[in-house]
Amino acid sequence: MNLINRVAIVGGSHGNELTGVYLVKKFQHYPNLINRPSFQSLALLGNLRAIAERKRYTEKDLNRCFHTQGLQDPTLSTYEELRAKEIHQILLPPNQPSVDAIIDIHSTTTKMGLTIILGNMHPFLLQLAAYLSSINPLVKICSHHQPKNSGFLRSLCDLGFAIEVGAVAQGVLDAELFQQTEQLIHQILDYFEAKIQGKTLNITNTLTFYESFGMIDYPRGDNGEIEAMIHPQLQFKDYEPLHPGDPMFLTFTGKDIFYAGETTVYPIFINEAAYYEKGIAMHLTQKQLIQL
Repeated sequence: MNLINRVAIVGGSHGNELTGVYLVKKFQHYPNLINRPSFQSLALLGNLRAIAERKRYTEKDLNRCFHTQGLQDPTLSTYEELRAKEIHQILLPPNQPSVDAIIDIHSTTTKMGLTIILGNMHPFLLQLAAYLSSINPLVKICSHHQPKNSGFLRSLCDLGFAIEVGAVAQGVLDAELFQQTEQLIHQILDYFEAKIQGKTLNITNTLTFYESFGMIDYPRGDNGEIEAMIHPQLQFKDYEPLHPGDPMFLTFTGKDIFYAGETTVYPIFINEAAYYEKGIAMHLTQKQLIQL
């Protein structure tokens, strides 16, 4: 039995992330681009109302609405909560075959390049990650553990993962990043097809990835207002080492605030525009190397 029979490619979980929106629209218009002989592919738009309004969301972040409790709660009434239930029904219909893999396309205002975000360490996903990072030098791998049905769309199935593309402004298309993302999706689909067909792929037996272990907020005053910005020496330095004592923030009066940790870390999502409301200035990761 094939591990993968149905694949969902989702864009527009956040309505102002246009790379995924327009890639999915392209795939819906030209389904032959994502068709493969051995499995079915579905191209799906996520937050339809937010896409129409060019907003990240209208009432609630859709990509936090796919947790078991919310999906089973009949009293929830925001648009995003109801849309999450609709998407859940489409991808995992009761008493019918479900999707086996979810590719959730996002874009970011940070310099993440092409990042594959894994919610779990499933061996199949690790091999996919090793393959992609070996054939495509633009690809980086991030591990951000999320239990199944933890709220993120990609947590609905074991082989769910996200693609983060950046840096690109919200509500903007970047042609080069659009093409790079489309190429990456084709590489993923071709990998699925080759594995199902039993073809031998030249997969490296080592994988370098960045394991997320925490988040840091901006320095804030007693009233909750931000009192400092990302330091100019750290801006757009995603995946680069941040050493103890390196400048991290800059106050509005020009004072440096230094990283006070004891070990070198590798920040990502540095100064993500959408994360100001979430109290996140950056994610911290540790660089890891594993043998497959």
